[in-house]
Amino acid sequence: MLAGYRVAAIRAAEETAFAVVGPDALMQRAAAGLAAAILRRLDGAYGARALLVLGSGNNGGDALYAGVRLLRRGVAVSAWRVGERVHEAGWAAFVAAGGRELDAAEALGVLPRQDLVVDGVAGIGSRPGLAPEVAAFASACADLGVPVVAVDLPSGLAPEPPFSDEPHFRADLTVTFGGLKLCQLLEPARSVCGIVELVDIGLELGDPAVLQWEIDDLAEHWPVPGPDADKYSRGVVGLDTGSADFPGAAMLGTAGAVHAGAGMVRHLGTGEVAAKVVERFPNVVPAKGRVQSLVLGSGWGERRDGSAVVKAVESGLPVVVDADALRHLPGTGGRPGVLLTPHAGELAWLLGCERTEVAADPVAAVLRAAAKTGCTVLLKGATQYVAVPGSEVVRLAVPGPAWTAQAGSGDTLAGICGTLLAAGLDTADAALAAASVQALAASEHPGPLPPQELAERLPAVIAGLVAHAD
Repeated sequence: MLAGYRVAAIRAAEETAFAVVGPDALMQRAAAGLAAAILRRLDGAYGARALLVLGSGNNGGDALYAGVRLLRRGVAVSAWRVGERVHEAGWAAFVAAGGRELDAAEALGVLPRQDLVVDGVAGIGSRPGLAPEVAAFASACADLGVPVVAVDLPSGLAPEPPFSDEPHFRADLTVTFGGLKLCQLLEPARSVCGIVELVDIGLELGDPAVLQWEIDDLAEHWPVPGPDADKYSRGVVGLDTGSADFPGAAMLGTAGAVHAGAGMVRHLGTGEVAAKVVERFPNVVPAKGRVQSLVLGSGWGERRDGSAVVKAVESGLPVVVDADALRHLPGTGGRPGVLLTPHAGELAWLLGCERTEVAADPVAAVLRAAAKTGCTVLLKGATQYVAVPGSEVVRLAVPGPAWTAQAGSGDTLAGICGTLLAAGLDTADAALAAASVQALAASEHPGPLPPQELAERLPAVIAGLVAHAD
């Protein structure tokens, strides 16, 4: 898993390290890691050209000392100081090593001939946005296709939510120090950071704010049937989904459940909807009976008995509450065995706030939702967040491409969640595994595949996971 930290946690760890080894030692560790990453990027450094863009803070100092190391390896390094001040000791070392200073016009003039730009303008303590002259330079880097290596994070980008739409650098590579920042794990900031390399500079960090699953975590948690498995040990999932107005939701949720490997799928919707499901999936049983999990709400629309259906599952059976069923949750008193799967608008409704508030800080919003409802919450979106009541650490699914941002993906995801709950995963792991496997399928089969076709790719993806785990 990848751990991401709030700025306050990084700052506290830095202050502790300053007291033990001193700020200069930390800066030299950071500079050494930064220089090594740049040299790997240059792949044959002698004669390459790099331009440092420097602010007044420690990020500029990291870039300057990295520049000294690059100069010693035969890289032609120049520097533009964007303000009046710069890290004095770093600047003296850079000039002594043969570094060349440029003004703004000169920096822009030589930009097309540079192999890369090192963005050392601003760090985690800076406000989002760039001065106009620097913003214009950042735009020029993007327009000309000059690679940017960001020091700790792309300047102008907020290190953690809320992520404002202010001018910022777009990095091809971000070299970050001590611990990952939330901007390097959460969209839309994550895509701005490019490839992220973490340099260990000896910080002693506490609990992270977020933990992101990787493919190894998905492979480790995916349930694999043993040699004596039967349909009941693999898990029976019941889906009360769809309606006469929205039968497609029932089809999509069933596709997710079937192709994720349920031992049996029962469809518990109306006769008309169940008949359509069975026509498409003849292995589905359109009758009540023994189930080990339930999926409720996808495609219900206006359902008069919705509250009664939701209330009737208080027996302890694992339940996925999706879409229209979310409106029928009891006001108080939930349990972690219930998994809620809202998108941002639905989560805002649950919290009684505006959608913009959820979008501004999804980490805080999903934690509030888990605390308020007493249920496990999977917030769907470009980044997929899972919160459990009683925990302050939010877990993130394996990221995937934006191709899954289309109608019906959430219905399919609910069915996958139901299959994994029936197989015995707890709600948090089921949510993470379901969202992750859907993202992985989209990554392995990029393009505008509709959710029903993407669901058909799940068996091959899961087979690959099993092989990966072995």
